[in-house]
Amino acid sequence: MPRDDANQMTTDAPQSAATIDTRQKASVSHGVRNVHPVYLDRAQNAEVWDVEGNRYVDFVGGIGVLTVGHRHPVVMDRVTAQCARFTHSCFNALPHEPYVAVTDWLAENCPIEGAAKSMLTNSGAEAMENALKLARAFTGRTGVIAFEGGFHGRTLATLALTGKTKPYKTGLGPLPGPVWHLPYPCPETGVSVSDALDAMAKLFAVSADPGSVGAIVIEPVQGEGGFRACDRDFMNELRRICDENGMVLIADEIQSGFARTGKMFAIEHSGVAPDIIVMGKGIGGGFPLAAITGAEDVMNALSPGGLGGTYSGNPVACAAATGVFDVLKSENILGRAKQLGEKYATHIAWLRDLPGGHVIGNMRGIGAMRAFELIADDGKPSAKRLQTLLQLARSNGLLLMPSGEHANVVRLLAPLTIPFDQVDEAFAIIAKLLPKVAETKD
Repeated sequence: MPRDDANQMTTDAPQSAATIDTRQKASVSHGVRNVHPVYLDRAQNAEVWDVEGNRYVDFVGGIGVLTVGHRHPVVMDRVTAQCARFTHSCFNALPHEPYVAVTDWLAENCPIEGAAKSMLTNSGAEAMENALKLARAFTGRTGVIAFEGGFHGRTLATLALTGKTKPYKTGLGPLPGPVWHLPYPCPETGVSVSDALDAMAKLFAVSADPGSVGAIVIEPVQGEGGFRACDRDFMNELRRICDENGMVLIADEIQSGFARTGKMFAIEHSGVAPDIIVMGKGIGGGFPLAAITGAEDVMNALSPGGLGGTYSGNPVACAAATGVFDVLKSENILGRAKQLGEKYATHIAWLRDLPGGHVIGNMRGIGAMRAFELIADDGKPSAKRLQTLLQLARSNGLLLMPSGEHANVVRLLAPLTIPFDQVDEAFAIIAKLLPKVAETKD
């Protein structure tokens, strides 16, 4: 997989990290938090360099955005060509072909039964907001069921869906509703399909008439929740419940979509076709783009003008997406995700047998959407050990991303195009650090 040499990039000398940090503290909202106090200067595929010249292996990947890596040549060529033609046209006012190229691909590749239509947006949260609008318009109902541990965005409506209070909902008061949260059935929660169905039956008996619920929203594999994969039998039960009660099933594939799990979309592992798929992150190759694709009757529920946005489906971002789609096929990224997942599993098993390896807990996820837990000596979740690992790994040239209900899960979000020797390098760094991580006590 040839790559441009990032060292050949020529730019003005960047300011020091300390100088930029001072500027950030003076002008950026305190509510914007950084996981890593590293200021990037340049990047290529799965490697990044900061303004001080330090090189890192990137297992953050823009939190799952960079499926085909930083600055993939195909993506960059499409972007350059589009920039030479025009950079913006509000699709609602003056349409353009790059938007239609993306919706054509989505219609052909999303697991929707029958004819599918799409709308493009700027972000996953915006896409979810519009999915809720469509569900309300189609069903005439306002109620929504979501799940504990889910993450669907930071806007007010998507925060109502998100199944975690801190830090997202703290101090905000009542959120748009009605929204009811149910247990998420998977091995990590200890919630069985029967348990989750019983909770839903109780909800319908006590709090929510099924006739008032317009949609069920679920991540087939939770992202922020720590790469927990929903039981496939439960996904099929959700399809049945929606069909029997006239509800819209919305699959949030913002983090799990575009080959991350070894299938184009994670819900395909269950064989279930949702009514709407909400997408983002990996679709744009690093450019701001998201999408909603759904059954034609659902997607046509709003009158013309009811959907849109000034920058939604920006032509440059759409051009980048067409590059991503080509790379997914030409470089067999689905197959590579499976190989990468197997490599992750082998490395994580190897870590457990090393000195300090007892701090490594269970592995989670599907395909290359993998994660592992950091645990205390008594086997309980250890957020402190995770923070120690994150800090030490960064000092040794590896960027990792935390997640999980107890903030003790490392999610592996490297580009699916990462060279395998860089995967080996990353896990060698973790292996070296395990004894020091084990010294951290909760």
